[in-house]
Parts: sequence; C-alpha cells; structure tokens
Amino acid sequence: MKKNIIIGSRGSILALAQAEEVKKNLSSYYPAYNFEIKTITTSGDKDLKSNWENSDKSLKSFFTKEIEQELLEGTIDIAVHSMKDMPSVSPEGLICAAIPKREDARDILVSKGRKLFPMLPKGAKIGTSSLRRTMNMKSVREDLEIKHLRGNIHTRLKKLEEEDYDAIVLAAAGLKRVGLVDRITEYLDGTIFPPAPAQGALYIQCRENDSFIKEILTSIHDKKTAEIVAIEREFSKIFDGGCHTPMGCYSQVNGDKIKFTAVYSDEGKQIKAVVEEFLSRGKEIAYIAAEEIKKKIKK
Repeated sequence: MKKNIIIGSRGSILALAQAEEVKKNLSSYYPAYNFEIKTITTSGDKDLKSNWENSDKSLKSFFTKEIEQELLEGTIDIAVHSMKDMPSVSPEGLICAAIPKREDARDILVSKGRKLFPMLPKGAKIGTSSLRRTMNMKSVREDLEIKHLRGNIHTRLKKLEEEDYDAIVLAAAGLKRVGLVDRITEYLDGTIFPPAPAQGALYIQCRENDSFIKEILTSIHDKKTAEIVAIEREFSKIFDGGCHTPMGCYSQVNGDKIKFTAVYSDEGKQIKAVVEEFLSRGKEIAYIAAEEIKKKIKK
C-alpha cells in the first residue's frame, strides 16, 4: 500500500492549481507515494472584505494561519503557498523547504476590445485594489481612473465584462496557472510596471523536524529562483512591505548577473532604483537599491 502524503492548500481555483502543480511534480519524482490535496479555508477566504478594510497592516497571515496550524498539528505534511502571501519568518517549528521554479513574474493587462495600454482612452477606468499597481499605472498615465476591484481571477474577469471597467491588471502567473493565457491582452514591462516582490513564486512549507518530507521536497527546489526571491523579499522587508505598501521590484537575470529594478512610492511620487550586479551578492543588492531610493526621497 502506498504511503499517503497530504498537501494542504487554500480552496481557490488558483491555489488548487498551484497545489496540483506541486503534486504532479512530486509524484513524478516519487511514484511510490500517494500525494493527496486537502483544502483548507483561511480567514481571508471567509471574510476578505472586512479583513482588508479594517486592517492597517499586512494581510499575509489571513491567507496562511489555518494552513500552518494544520501543518503544526500534523493533519497535513506539506503546505503550498503563494510566496508573496508569506510573512518573512515562518512560525516556530515550520520552514520553507522548497521554492520551485518560478512562473512569469510580470503583471498583465486584460482590456475590453483587447486595447493595449497606450491605446486605452483618456480617463480609462482601470480595476485594481493594489496600491503598487495604482502607483505604476499613475506614474505612466495620470489621466487613468483607478477603480476598486477585488475577488479571485474569474470574479475579476467577469466584473470587467459586466461592469464599468475599461481594463483590469492581474498577475501573469495566476492566469497561466489556471489556463487563461488567452485572456491576456498585454504583458506589462516589469521595468516600467514592477510586480510585487516574489510574485509568481511558490513557498513550500513543512515541519522543521520532518526529515523525510524535507528530503522529498529537495526534488522540486530551484536554487536560482530561491536566490532571486530572497533579494526581492529582502527589499520588501526593508520597506516593511505588506499589502498596504506601494512598492515593487523586477529581476532580470542574465548568466551570473542580475538587473534589479525597484520602486517605492513616497507621498504619491514613484521613486525608482536600478541595480546591475553579480547575483552572488545576494541580499546586499536589495540594500543597494533601498539606499538609492532613500537618497532620492531625501532630496
């Protein structure tokens, strides 16, 4: 009889697609084991509206707390999270045991009539609730009207069709993972519209003392992705980056070098830094970018 290994995930279509991806990859390496997915409802899934509107801090724990609790209690063996939902430190007893190869980090535009960003009419209504995306859009076109938009991918796409929006901005990774690539109107240039730190990356969590699961998870770990997201998350940490912090970064790797584009919004003004360095300098790159931004803010 095959040994059962339980993978915990949120129940959204995207979260389950991510968990299925992890399950498929692990199964290919370990066909002797039976990998199952358990759906777990988080605080964010139950009451996202009040959590969002009544919180003056990061929403990250709203999407992870219940899953991490089940991991600690042993009812699941592995947890699959979106990296950008994760606080910088895991609860005691849990670790990030693998970061798989990253999906596309960029943001994308989905518009009515498939109009590209420069072709959107003056005063076009753009749907997003992200301060970072608002900052990015306004830095290029001040005429745009940003309208509040929340919900899962399918809900947002439906609102675009049925309500008063000209376009919406989403993560490329999400649409690719749920098989909706054909809905993408335009991939937004990450150097102009920097995505959220670690966007498109997954965070695979397990118990720190579970040597068996830790060994299994090494099979899906991607070293280069881990190096890149470590820099991005460090940049986020420097600026206390939560859901309410208008900041972003974009990493372009060529061989052993990285071009790191970082932005932060100060009093409605977008401040940018571009650092080109050897990837081996690691988190130091985040501090170089942050110092450049801080100097510009002081001017």
